[in-house]
Amino acid sequence: MTKIVTLTESGRREGRYLVELDDASSVTVSVEAISRLRLGPGRMLDEAELADLREEGEILVAYDRALDLLAFRPRSAVELRRRLVQKGIEAPRAEVAVSRLAERGLVDDRAFAVALTRSKALGAGASKRRVGQELARRGVAREVADAAVAEVWEEEGVDQSEVIEQLARKRLASLRGLDAPTQRRRLYGFLARRGYDADEIRRAMDAALGGDAAED
Repeated sequence: MTKIVTLTESGRREGRYLVELDDASSVTVSVEAISRLRLGPGRMLDEAELADLREEGEILVAYDRALDLLAFRPRSAVELRRRLVQKGIEAPRAEVAVSRLAERGLVDDRAFAVALTRSKALGAGASKRRVGQELARRGVAREVADAAVAEVWEEEGVDQSEVIEQLARKRLASLRGLDAPTQRRRLYGFLARRGYDADEIRRAMDAALGGDAAED
């Protein structure tokens, strides 16, 4: 049996407590874990209970690393789990940590998808296809991604033909001074990287170049 000697608040993060044991080891756990595991000074822990305590400590490490990652930028649940594993967190612990964050509303794939869609569509002029690819790359489920794209396109009244034409005109202004074939080649590549298909690109280039894009 192992005895809990002291239980004191840790200054590392709010709601974290240091559990010191009579074997000279210590574990930092959350306030929720203290209640769930019924921890307190003088409590005797058998082998299984001690293992649960140490596991809670490891999960909290994963949880706090996930919080740090989310403070840097929002992430989907899948993306967050992947990043935690890349940082050396064992996959099962990463799964538990992300699930707890989701339960607290700190990870929300739907909200993440809508925010990213709005940013890519309105800020970068990306097409529906490119936004969908970006959401898939970040681990957002197809149905969630499709719903986010449909919601943003409807709410913002996005006219994809108008967006690509505006992009083409703006980009063309930065290519002045180049010969015509180079302008067309770079403009086409620029629009293709935003996920537009060949027909959409040619129509936009026709409008921006005054009908000279067809020969390309």
